[in-house]
Amino acid sequence: MGLLKKFASFKTFALKASALSLPYFRSSEEKWKARALLLAIVVLNLAAVFMLVQINDWYRVFYDALQQKDQPVFWQQLGRFGWLAFAYVIIAVYKFYLTQLLEMRWRAWMTAHYTQRWLENQAFYRMELMRFSTPTAANASGDSPDNPDQRIQEDVNLFTAHSVGLSMGLLNAVVTLVSFVGILWSLSGDFSLTFNGDSWNIPGFMVWMAVLYCAVGSVLTHYIGRPLIDLNFRQQRYEADFRHRLVRVREYSESIALDRGESVERSQLGHRFTLVLANYLKLLKAQKNLTWFTVGFAQAAVVFPFIIAAPRFFSGAIQLGQLMQIASAFGRVQDSLSWFVDNYDALASWRATTDRLTGFEAAMTRQDAGAVGL
Repeated sequence: MGLLKKFASFKTFALKASALSLPYFRSSEEKWKARALLLAIVVLNLAAVFMLVQINDWYRVFYDALQQKDQPVFWQQLGRFGWLAFAYVIIAVYKFYLTQLLEMRWRAWMTAHYTQRWLENQAFYRMELMRFSTPTAANASGDSPDNPDQRIQEDVNLFTAHSVGLSMGLLNAVVTLVSFVGILWSLSGDFSLTFNGDSWNIPGFMVWMAVLYCAVGSVLTHYIGRPLIDLNFRQQRYEADFRHRLVRVREYSESIALDRGESVERSQLGHRFTLVLANYLKLLKAQKNLTWFTVGFAQAAVVFPFIIAAPRFFSGAIQLGQLMQIASAFGRVQDSLSWFVDNYDALASWRATTDRLTGFEAAMTRQDAGAVGL
């Protein structure tokens, strides 16, 4: 039942994210430019992985030349690395630039789209009126989401940045995994194990160790970091409430001054900021717990492949170049399988932002229906 609930929750979230994402690429006036940018970013991600495969092969030749004291091959491989590194840098720079450009264009379109819907048919006024006339019932039912300004300004920015960054990161992880798992499998050799008088032969041992290592890490990361989802949602809400109160003081400064309401406003601001700090402290502690694990997990992964492959190296079964190539390939496979571990904090923030924007979208849809009914 627990797994079914988690799958249903993931499916619901995926549908929400798709509903927010698809209009820009499917029906907007910029859809062809958006698709072209997205395609270019995908191609650059594939090219980056191809260059990493070439660099992985370079490890073997270069370190074998060092072990054999082969000076001509050493200098030749240094020159080869220069070209490989130069090509990789160009790909990385343009991948970064086009990714940021897509995020900017998508954010601009979503901001204009939500601003137009918020201002049409006086939706902004009716949503605010409903919130303050019956604040408890409205907020509980989701009919009047808090702080529309924050959702249009901050949540849209976070949503587009996380959507592009995480989706391209996942694509890169999958392609890297497919590219390097075969390399690691071929370099791993077989592992023989004798237990209770029976001999077992495990092919591709390093691949299975990488899978096991990352599976344990992903499960532990989820259980350690899952409080972050709710805490991120609350932090955005409390920050927006505090900012909204500050804006209110500025807008009604004359009335507050005439009524000498400074003490009341100070109390209200203090209360809202206390909520900000209290939730931030909880968020900080949750992030600290997750960081303890993720940083330790990453550091252990540096020496883990050397520990596993060391017996074959010291027995003479593999050369130094192959050992370094195994370590490099293991690192790429482990990085790919650890995508969930490395991005859990960003995933939690993305989910919280998606929930907030979905609530805002639903509220505006209800207001549109109400305006038509009028």
